[in-house]
Amino acid sequence: MTQRVELATVLDRLAVDEVVTDYATAVDDGDWEAYRKLFAPDGRADYRSAGGIEGDAGSVAAWLAESMLLFPMRQHLIVNRRVRFGTLEQDTGDTARVRADYVNPMRLDPDGSVPDFVCGGRYAFALLRTHDGWRLTEVVVEEKWRRLPGSRPAAVAE
Repeated sequence: MTQRVELATVLDRLAVDEVVTDYATAVDDGDWEAYRKLFAPDGRADYRSAGGIEGDAGSVAAWLAESMLLFPMRQHLIVNRRVRFGTLEQDTGDTARVRADYVNPMRLDPDGSVPDFVCGGRYAFALLRTHDGWRLTEVVVEEKWRRLPGSRPAAVAE
């Protein structure tokens, strides 16, 4: 590999990583306009394993906006990111797949009188290089466990 190709790959990795971080920040901050802008026009998200919906980014953003009202404080921790670049129309590096683990503590009440709701699992992100930069084409949530207030962690998927 030439230094130019290696530098381009590093820059793409940083850009893809930024999209994943922006995704977590948009959900945590409840910035649903920013959430929608992270997706390509035909981008979709699937939250069914966590009791949610699957659909286009706009529909999912509307569902998240409503369901996240239960949790005035939330913080996605997305770790162990594995990035793989793919090929689209014979151009290497125009697609990317990211698999990353997450832990998501959320507070049910702002004063802390109720214990936190915490869940964890794995995200599968698919991205496409567009004229506007990297955009999500798919987000799939694979929730593996959750702890409800007053309970021990329970497996939700095998």
